Amino acid sequence: MKERSQNTAIRTLGIEFMELTPDRVVMTMPVGPASHQPAGILHGGASVLLAETAASIASEINIDKQKYAAVGLEINANHLKSKRDGIVTAVATPLHKGRKTMVWDIKISDEDNHMICISRCTVAIIDKR
Repeated sequence: MKERSQNTAIRTLGIEFMELTPDRVVMTMPVGPASHQPAGILHGGASVLLAETAASIASEINIDKQKYAAVGLEINANHLKSKRDGIVTAVATPLHKGRKTMVWDIKISDEDNHMICISRCTVAIIDKR
């Protein structure tokens, strides 16, 4: 998966894969100019990108990638605390792992374990053609 992330938003934002298991995916992202909004704080869209990436990767781990693909279907996010610099960590855990959809809970926190964003992402499992 790491090799597939080259030349993507994952690479551009400096997202790193820390833990990849069927029931837990952990990813980190630096907070800085590349992920800032004009006010100089972490852009909510960057947090959502991190959350959806974690959920999509978690879903891929749980499917037969020869037959199926995992694609984001719906995501919501609550931005709880601003962040100017440092690192944020996303932890995705399953709420539902079905044949055609998976739902993931994603918590994004900072180095001091302060909650920055909470998100829920539904991922569709589609047939490859």
